[in-house]
Amino acid sequence: MDLRTIHRLEEIVGRENVLTSIENRIAYSYDATPTFASLPDAVVIPQTPEQISQILKLANEDNFIVVPRGSGTSLSAGVVPLPNSIVLVMSRWRKILEIDRENLTALVEPGVITAHLHQEVEKYGLFYPPDPGSMTISTIGGNVAENAGGLRGLKYGVTKNYVLGLEVVLPTGEIINVGGKNVKDVAGYNLKDVLIGSEGTLGVFTKILLRLVPKPQSYKTIIAFFNSLGDAGKAVADIIASHIVPATLEFLDNTTIRCVEDYAHLGLPVNAEALLLIEVDGHPAQVEEETQKVEKICIQNRATDYKIAKSEDEALKLKTARRAAFAALARVKPTTILEDATVPRSFVPEMVEKIQEIAKKYQIIIGNFGHAGDGNLHPTALTDERDKEEMKRVELAFEEIFDYAIKLGGTITGEHGVGLAKKRFLEKQFNNAAIDFMRNIKRVLDPNNILNAGKIFDLKPRCEGRLPTAKEEIEKYKGLWI
Repeated sequence: MDLRTIHRLEEIVGRENVLTSIENRIAYSYDATPTFASLPDAVVIPQTPEQISQILKLANEDNFIVVPRGSGTSLSAGVVPLPNSIVLVMSRWRKILEIDRENLTALVEPGVITAHLHQEVEKYGLFYPPDPGSMTISTIGGNVAENAGGLRGLKYGVTKNYVLGLEVVLPTGEIINVGGKNVKDVAGYNLKDVLIGSEGTLGVFTKILLRLVPKPQSYKTIIAFFNSLGDAGKAVADIIASHIVPATLEFLDNTTIRCVEDYAHLGLPVNAEALLLIEVDGHPAQVEEETQKVEKICIQNRATDYKIAKSEDEALKLKTARRAAFAALARVKPTTILEDATVPRSFVPEMVEKIQEIAKKYQIIIGNFGHAGDGNLHPTALTDERDKEEMKRVELAFEEIFDYAIKLGGTITGEHGVGLAKKRFLEKQFNNAAIDFMRNIKRVLDPNNILNAGKIFDLKPRCEGRLPTAKEEIEKYKGLWI
């Protein structure tokens, strides 16, 4: 990027808001995805939607890429900049602009931390259900861009179910508003849902209108242990079949249980093959009835131990077992690759067993945990990226995992997104016509391909032949790699 472009960026946002030192560029060269990193040409901190509009217009004129970024918690290399890129930092847009108690909505800027929003709306007896694992650091803008899920997804749904409206700067610089506080609105195309989950490739969010619900009156948190994954899977199926829809229905396998116990010292039985974390909420009478049913189902399916939290502190301790899973696994080896293959929930036991089989085949450690109630699994490889031979086996293992998920009618990603990391697998899930449909939407909205270019898919179809490896995918974009 030439100095003239840098100076024009400084004119738009002020010199103090354009960072070009090597230290600042390194800080924004990677996200939470292992093995992907690249230096941006500059880091730009806008203050207003109008400044973002001017930046995107300049990008179209001077032909550079703009990568919107929140907290950088992406697990698909979704905010890793490519060569000839600037990073557009949105994490300082932290205002909760309105909590409307009459219409049950919250209007927020995209840099609001998810857990902070939870805390603020609960002061008014309201509830914002989406709770991704990164909620203490992830931003609402990033959640919307990835259509993030969370532990409460089974009962309450994912981020898209709570987005009512958006103020968006389009790739060509126009500022539009879509959606609003109306409960019903079918005027024109549903542009809002095209933008949600678009991974920063179709627009930059500047305001987000969210739906809130009344806070549940009561809840119970339960933890159950099993000596076989089959018994745990049958318990999950029986709970759903009993017309109980828990707010949370999570599982951990033995590898993850051992790592969590070593990390958090919660008193978990390390010989258990599976752990289920279950939370039911709602009216107190309903919660009591459903808790009793869940206990009965778990015992019928040979649960070896079963605990119901007797206080909020104890409930938090039980939930720590699940929320600490990634951090606990990450301590085992230098590189932790967390994925999110997802299958119809009836196939969860089969998918879990297949992942174990694949791990043995390639002689690698894979801890598995996730949202058993909605089929969203998180096979997590514990490896060392310096060991090239082992990394090759890890790559082959994940390719088999994704293939099997697709075979079962599943998807390569349930909540993390495609980004750079999984774009090579996208055409396994979709046929050419579907991917061309996506490409055409991108071409119309972003004719010069300046907004988070290279993510999800390439605009030009891949030549016939094998899929590129992860290393080849990185090399294709190699610029100033770290």
